[in-house]
Parts: sequence; structure tokens; C-alpha cells
Amino acid sequence: MRKIFSIKVIVLTVLVLAVISWACSSSNKLQTGNMSGRQNMLKSFYPVLTKVTRFFGVNNRVINAPNKTSPLASVFDIPFELNNGDTVSLKAWKGKKIIVVNTASDCGYTGQYEELQALYKNNNGEVVIIGFPANDFKEQEKGSNEEIAAFCKKNYGVEFPIAMKASVVKGKEQHPLFAWLSDPEKNGWNKEAPGWNFSKYVIDESGNLTGYFDPGVSPLGKEISEALKK
Repeated sequence: MRKIFSIKVIVLTVLVLAVISWACSSSNKLQTGNMSGRQNMLKSFYPVLTKVTRFFGVNNRVINAPNKTSPLASVFDIPFELNNGDTVSLKAWKGKKIIVVNTASDCGYTGQYEELQALYKNNNGEVVIIGFPANDFKEQEKGSNEEIAAFCKKNYGVEFPIAMKASVVKGKEQHPLFAWLSDPEKNGWNKEAPGWNFSKYVIDESGNLTGYFDPGVSPLGKEISEALKK
């Protein structure tokens, strides 16, 4: 009986991992304002993906800053472009909690756009969310900045700021803000660059990086909620 149970668990695990792999695979289509059939399926599948990855302990790390850790360089001094062409810096939101997240339109975690928007709206301007579209992972963000903006607004009602598409992984092309977020010699402690789409970083009112959250951590989950209360 135990052997049969073990075989069932193995089969279930293989099937689940196959579904996760499909959800995180690439698409050959550019994004437009309308969802593709695959994107609709991914949106519907997102709640299941979240539960499955949490059950198997995949993409659910939370790394909190050590006590009394201060940045060695100011995050407020790093300029970046929004997808409307404006150049800004996080200094514009000094005094508020800030969540920086790398996003993609064709990922199993794309449904988090809806949760991020809910978090942004429910906090009445006290929490700022800034999305950085990136095509670094399985080419899941092939659209232009205009297509990305239309996709986010039409399908998820996104109102929080979206930056120009950029690279977020370590290397010569890494965006300066993500270079700060993933370099302990700049932020004071964290070395984790995004490992997949929808990796999240929380920055406090004074510009201190207080936590890193894996893609599988829900924006509406207790981990992010607790981080925003600190």
C-alpha cells in the first residue's frame, strides 16, 4: 500500500512540475492590449500555481534585512524612466513604503498584477508599487512599452507606476536600481537579484531595503503585510 501511495505522489509531483514548467515557458506572441488564449489560461491558473508552489516550497523565500542595516548608497539618487517617458527617482515617494517588482505579461505569475493593484489601491497612497517589465526570463515580456501599458491597464486595471522595460538580472545590462537592490555594497545587506518574474523588494520610508520576496510570495499574503508594518 505504501509503495502505491509513493508512486501516486511521484506521478502527481511530475504532473505538477510539468504544469509549472508550461506556465513558465515562453510564448512567441507579442503582447497587445488583449489577452491571448494562453494568457487567459495563465490568469485562471495563477491561484492554483500559488498553492502548488507553496506546498512544494518553490519560489517562496522571504529574506528580511538584519537589524540596524543601513544602505551604503542612497536608492533615492537613482533615476529611471516611466513608460510615459518621464524621468523620476524614488525620491518622489520618500516617506512612503515602496515595493519594486519585476513584471512580465506572459508568465504563470502575471495574475499578481491584480493583487499588486489591490494592494496599491487599499493603502490609499501610503504604499507605492513600481513595476519594471523585463524580458529576462524565458522571453515572457516581448511587448513594447506601449503594448505593456495597454495590457496592464485593460486586463488588470493597473494604476501604479510602470517603468520602461529593462533588464533586472546581474550583468552589464542590469538596470541601476536593480543593481542597487542586489548588491550588498550598495543596499547594505542583500545580494539576491530577481530569480524569476515578480520578485519583490520592499523599501521603507527612509530608503532602507527591508526585505526580498520570491515570485511565489503573494502581494496580499501575510509576509508582505508584515513587512509593510515594520
